[in-house]
Amino acid sequence: MTATATQTAERTGPVVDTPYGAVRGRYENGIAVFRGIPYAAPPFGPHRFRPPVPPEPWTGVRDALDFGPTAPKPPYSDAFAKLLSDPVVPGDDCLNLNVWTPEPGRGARLPVMVWLHGGALTRGSSAVPVYDGHAFARDGVVMVSVNYRLGVEGYGLFPDAPVNPGLRDQLAALRWVHESIEAFGGDPDRITLFGQSAGAISIGALLAVPQAQGLVRRAVLQSGPPEAFDRDKVRRMVRRMATRLKIPATAEAFAAVDRELLLRTQADVGRLSSPVLGGPTFGIVIDGELVPRDPLEALVDGEVARGVDLMLGWTRDEYRLWLVPGGLHERVDRLGAVALAGAMARCHCGVEVPRGYRALHPGAGAAETVGQLVTDHLLRYPLHRLADARPGTAHVYEFAWPSNLPDLGSCHALELGFVFVFDTGDIPESAKLAGQGAPQSLADAMHGAWVRFAVDGDPGWQPWDDTHPVRIFGEGEPYVVHGARDPEFALWATDAVAKETAARAEGTPPARSATELRSVVRRRLRRTGDVRRSS
Repeated sequence: MTATATQTAERTGPVVDTPYGAVRGRYENGIAVFRGIPYAAPPFGPHRFRPPVPPEPWTGVRDALDFGPTAPKPPYSDAFAKLLSDPVVPGDDCLNLNVWTPEPGRGARLPVMVWLHGGALTRGSSAVPVYDGHAFARDGVVMVSVNYRLGVEGYGLFPDAPVNPGLRDQLAALRWVHESIEAFGGDPDRITLFGQSAGAISIGALLAVPQAQGLVRRAVLQSGPPEAFDRDKVRRMVRRMATRLKIPATAEAFAAVDRELLLRTQADVGRLSSPVLGGPTFGIVIDGELVPRDPLEALVDGEVARGVDLMLGWTRDEYRLWLVPGGLHERVDRLGAVALAGAMARCHCGVEVPRGYRALHPGAGAAETVGQLVTDHLLRYPLHRLADARPGTAHVYEFAWPSNLPDLGSCHALELGFVFVFDTGDIPESAKLAGQGAPQSLADAMHGAWVRFAVDGDPGWQPWDDTHPVRIFGEGEPYVVHGARDPEFALWATDAVAKETAARAEGTPPARSATELRSVVRRRLRRTGDVRRSS
């Protein structure tokens, strides 16, 4: 679209003014939908590997009828493409967003939800069909979904370019929402950020960004903790790409490479970047400015985002999406002790940790033990720390419904169709992970909880306190367990007390105190660099 937009006065559809020009959407099933609105200029040419800048203003009315271009990204492998949709929309103007609203125009002051998609910061987009915002808008929420730069374009670490441009994109989009959403019927004082996996990691970082303070009222972190990646690890990813391309590891040199070749090289170098394997990857890094310190530490012991309500959660079998599709689950089981040794190194722990997991779950194979141990270390334990630091204002959930597809269990990303789609049969892509026959009642319960949280910060269950209440969304009616005493609680390390109590009640106490195991596992799962191996 050029600076002078196409005049479409003869068309009918809602028209809303933005800071850069008017946009025209369309009504779909009673909901006003605006797609592909630019919040920043195309991040190419002089803007390549640079912080986002405002888009060129336009005159007239710009059509906002179709999803805008998606950020450059490699495709999923065949095994993952069967389970995860990731459409590609060509074009350079990829810093765009979409709005669904039941009541466009100032005065409505409806709650706002801003979605940041997942995809390991290398894949995904706002055009994924499951991320449709109709159900939220139908229930009185203005929903916004955002595209941002991915992979080396968004998170490459170069000596001649600023760091974290993808996170800067998200901050620019959040500022756009704060300044513009009232014209779409939203309340800028009731903005809820919600995201899954890499989107949740991004939200954790944004909550700690000094420039974002006051822009967010609530946040939902689905299967992703606040974290900062090791700079050397990200730098190694860039250097490996540079070696393959036979160029210097600089932004200037990377900008001169054909874009498709760059994506193929990124995909090849990142083949082993599974969370379980801990291979090379891209991520948010501490930069001393936008991210002045580790986001989790800032949120746990700092004053940042103290007025922000939180909802945090995970799926019971996160690791199965990482291991099952490519056949890694069977290979890890065959590796047995070798795989466990790798997991111990990954989690900086000694041999007593997998021993503790096996004592608590004696039927678990190597893949299940490795998967849950790494999931606890990377995801559940950090979210526990965050909830512990925000008692009374944090709500914790677990998604425990198992997929109808073989071996996936309650895997990573499975909850998305239930949060978004509401009427689960409306979007066929929601069945790619869930299979056919997903329970409508579960979708009703989860979607309703997310809406209630956006409205007033109360999703419908007790906030976090010293009893560790966790809402379980599984088969049957949702229910609450208390991690301090309930054996069904998700974090393997924390159900030890209940295991010990049950065993002693039966007259067969475990050989090693489960209370001691709980203490050991919690201590060893701390994400610190000075944890020593046990003798």
